[in-house]
Amino acid sequence: MGSNPTGGVSAPGSAPAPSPKRELSDRARWLVLIAALTVAFLGRLLPLPEAARTIGTVTLTPTGQAAMGVLLFALILWMTEAIPFHITGLLGVFLLALFRVDSFKEVVSVGFGNHIFIFFVGVLILSSFITRSGLGNRISVFLLSRTGNSTAVIILGFLVVGTLLSMWITNTAVAAMLMPLGVAILREEGVTPKESNFGRALMIACAWGPIIGGIMAPSGAGPNPLAIGFLKEMAGIDLTFVGWMTYGVPAGLLILVPTWLVLMLFFRPEITHLTKTREELRQDYERLPTMGRVERVTLVIFLLTVTLWLTTPLLERALGIAIPISMPVLLTGSLFFFPGIGRIPWKEVEEEMSWSSIVLIVSGISLGMMLYRTGAAGWMAVAFLGGIGTMPAFVQVLLVVVIVSFLKIFLSSNTVTATIIIPIMITLADSTGIAPLSITVPAALTTSMAFILVTSTPTNVIPYSAGYFSIKDMAVAGTVMTLVAAPIVAAVIFVVGRFTGIY
Repeated sequence: MGSNPTGGVSAPGSAPAPSPKRELSDRARWLVLIAALTVAFLGRLLPLPEAARTIGTVTLTPTGQAAMGVLLFALILWMTEAIPFHITGLLGVFLLALFRVDSFKEVVSVGFGNHIFIFFVGVLILSSFITRSGLGNRISVFLLSRTGNSTAVIILGFLVVGTLLSMWITNTAVAAMLMPLGVAILREEGVTPKESNFGRALMIACAWGPIIGGIMAPSGAGPNPLAIGFLKEMAGIDLTFVGWMTYGVPAGLLILVPTWLVLMLFFRPEITHLTKTREELRQDYERLPTMGRVERVTLVIFLLTVTLWLTTPLLERALGIAIPISMPVLLTGSLFFFPGIGRIPWKEVEEEMSWSSIVLIVSGISLGMMLYRTGAAGWMAVAFLGGIGTMPAFVQVLLVVVIVSFLKIFLSSNTVTATIIIPIMITLADSTGIAPLSITVPAALTTSMAFILVTSTPTNVIPYSAGYFSIKDMAVAGTVMTLVAAPIVAAVIFVVGRFTGIY
């Protein structure tokens, strides 16, 4: 997987999707870079008055101010995309050391030495084999063959398939599987790009289904393991795979039908039924070649991975060791390369690995941890969200979901949003005396709910690149979808949280 403009995972086995943003000229990029560096150095050198430095009982230290300067440097470059996201992350690591926020070795260690690095590599290996072996396509075609030829039901089918698949592999990989299937249907029906509601709804469903599934399990989206890593490092909370799913699965399932209704409201298909009959759709599945050896091996290893994730608490008691979420997928990802098993060489898998995404995630951990350790995250938490601790628990959850949903518009990337928001939420919980999970879980789930902007995630860019909907189409419908999803997700997290004891 190659680099992409939004810092996520490129579509396995597909051509890079073009960015819908107009690129800056070289001159503009230099001006932005100089401005960002100026802000970083001002953060390091500019003295702040005591009144601004101290808010209540929280004081911003000089190293905290320097860390904030680096954060602003990164934000300017992330929001303008003057240089690639992951390179910005690496420069942030360099500046943290240059400004003596901590030693270079320690700044690198807290990010690049984090086990989340292994988790993400393992999930990308699993995603690569599922797509390259044809297993993902087989599962998608099978499920869609059961939808019939009603266009409304087909759109729902794409949402359901995307949701179920992206629980276990990256949501971008799932979008890359669904988009060609959707385009094939639209071409068979003679649909004209950007002139058909059916085309708009089906292609947006190719993005929104995987996005919904991405919030349901840690393996579904890059921000999820990032949030788990911050919880472990900052709050000492080891949120397990099943622990995440306890909140994510009911939240995802309950917004699935409302998502379909929003698509029907904005883009009611002008075609009620396909020209193909239900029987012909089933025949399309039956005409697929027999499952090959690599495909069967991939299915077995995929099921083994899921089983290990779900039974981790039992295995920990049996073995007497702690098993983080990265450990099972490290084993199963390695199994593919045992002699005579996977039969897809590492060189081919490596070409699809999004190393830029991995660099962005681990450098984001470094920046987030430095904000936390220097007290800068605590200062920002009290300055911007200090009053949240006095509100009723459900209002806290709802506010967090809404705030993070709309902050994503400005931060332009799910991973960038998680890098900035999660450390602030953990610190805010500590400073207000509330349970860290009570506001971190809603923030973590919401960072992946990119319904509005095409540029928030490659999961949106891939279907957009097919040309059947505009940025405005997704933005208008996505704003309503966000307003619909926010109270549902907040209510689910609150109710489940009452049972698990965090509220």
